This record gives sequence, C-alpha cells and structure tokens, in this order.
Amino acid sequence: MSRIFICLFILIGSMSAVMCQLPGHVGVCNGRLGNNLPSERDVVELYKANGIKRMRIYDPNANTLAALRGSNIELILDVPNVDLPSLQSDATQWVETNVRPYFPATKIRYIAVGNEIDPAKSDTLKFVPLLLPAMNNIHKALTKFQLQNQIKVSTATYSAVLKDTYPPSKSAFNDDNFMPPVVKFLASIGSPLLVNIYPYFAHIGNPSQVKLDYALFTAQGVEVFDNGFEYRNLFDAMVDGVYYAMEKAGGKGVGVVVSESGWPSGGGGSVETLGNAETYYRNLIGHVGGGTPKKRGALETYLFAMFDENEKTGAKTEQHFGLFRPDKTPKYNLG
Repeated sequence: MSRIFICLFILIGSMSAVMCQLPGHVGVCNGRLGNNLPSERDVVELYKANGIKRMRIYDPNANTLAALRGSNIELILDVPNVDLPSLQSDATQWVETNVRPYFPATKIRYIAVGNEIDPAKSDTLKFVPLLLPAMNNIHKALTKFQLQNQIKVSTATYSAVLKDTYPPSKSAFNDDNFMPPVVKFLASIGSPLLVNIYPYFAHIGNPSQVKLDYALFTAQGVEVFDNGFEYRNLFDAMVDGVYYAMEKAGGKGVGVVVSESGWPSGGGGSVETLGNAETYYRNLIGHVGGGTPKKRGALETYLFAMFDENEKTGAKTEQHFGLFRPDKTPKYNLG
C-alpha cells in the first residue's frame, strides 16, 4: 500500500469513520447547502481526524473561519458572485471583515473571486464585467495590508469556457474578451487559475464519445495521442486543455489549481453509483501526485465535496457528491 494512504479506524463521537491520510496537495470542498449538516467546529474536527489539510468554502462564513483558527488547514475562501457589485470601487472593507480578523491563525491560501462566471450562461452574464475589477480590488486591498504575497487572488472557472478541446492542444477560450484579460492579470500577480474539472459531466453529456472508463481513470490503454503526449484519462486531457488555452491567451507560466472535482453516488442513472464514485475519488487521489502529461509534479486538487447537501438545487445528483453523509459517517474507504 502506498505510504500516502495510511488508513486507520477512529471513533468520532459514537460513530466509526475510516481515516485516510490524504496527500498534502489534496483538499476537500466544504459546501454548506444542507439543513442537517454538522456544526462548523465539528466539520473542522472531521477534517483533522481524517487527515484533510486543505479546504474550500464558498462564502466567508464567520463560524467556519473562526473554527479553522490554529487547525493548520489551508483554505480557499470564495467571494460569492452576488458580492461582486460591492467590490467595484474598493475591497478594503471586505478584507477588513473577512480576512484580517482571522489570518494568519486561519491559513487563508487563496481568495477565489467568483465561481463559474461565464458569458454564455444567462445567470452569470451580469457578473462578467464585474469580475476583473473585483479581483483587482481584492488584490489591492491585500497589498494595502501587505498580505499580497501570502494570500493569492484568483477566480474559479470551469471547462465550459473552453472551445475546441479535442485534442487538448487545440483548446482555447471561447470569448477573447473575458478569460484572456483575467489570465493576464493572474500572470502579473503570480497567481494560479482555479478550475473546476468534472469528467463526470463530460461523460454524461456525450456518453457515446466519452467512454466511462476514460472518465474513471480505468481505461487500459492510451486513448488520445496529442502533441507528443499520451492521455489515458479524461481528467488529464481537461486540465492540459486549460494550460494550452492560457498559453494562447498570454498566460504561459500561470499554474492550475483544480478547485473542484468529483462524482455523484446517486440521484441519476446507471453511472451515478457508490462504486463509480469510489473508483473516481480513489483514482483521482492516487493520480494527481504526478501531475498531467503537459505539467508534471503534484497538482493541487480539491475533491467535491465533504458532505451530501440536501438543499442543493438543480439535478438530483447535485445532492450526492459527498465523501461523508451528514451524520459524519464516510461513504467510501479511499485507502
């Protein structure tokens, strides 16, 4: 067994949970859209008990930020899309309220300004012109407090902002006026781009072309040859597509952080099963330590998500991405 998967059985309250010491570059997203979830402090204790050293949260929840003090868990802190209008002229108050009272005892690593903003989506179109000014103002506010080298500003995007993604080397951004300026800004401040990567959605969107084994890291051979690289799984192809697109947009050297990736265990059809979800998470954890064909080295990756969330809207599958049930029992043994 690999040394990075040191599995122990521990007791949390009255419930048994499997603890797997995740490698340091793998974190877990902490969504809170449920009416039956543990307290913020209990959640932090569950992260610590299971050796999870990185977390992403989707808004500056004061209770979570306080519970993380002294935990040594590194954090992606989101600025929700709805907050962007208030950050168009200055972000000093946002940083004063949501960063300075907690940092450095709470180890904020990145601030993700906006999530999956896309000119092609009607529900995020209004945020498109607001994104870059808000990112710039958050960075300026951090600079004012001399925090710009300790906390990096970025945004969390997703694969739908790309076009011509097969093979990966053809990838480019859909809208020349949206993502390329964001990427150039990231290059200027030395920040990575955060990207939500979901082979699951690529498979269910086109199952005849995107084979299940290619999405689950279980393909037996090379599926795609491209630009001298061999691709045996879709995750690598999707991440490298982002690298290629950023290079074409003037962002050569900008890194990628996978800010979400997961597979639902239910709520859908034949591919949304506990078995497939466990296979995906286990293989993802084991894979990202080596990076991608284009970019070797550990790839910082956040599993989505810590808990099933029974108040998430949209497809029923959205409520079944948790590694844990709300009662804190694990769904999988990822060791």
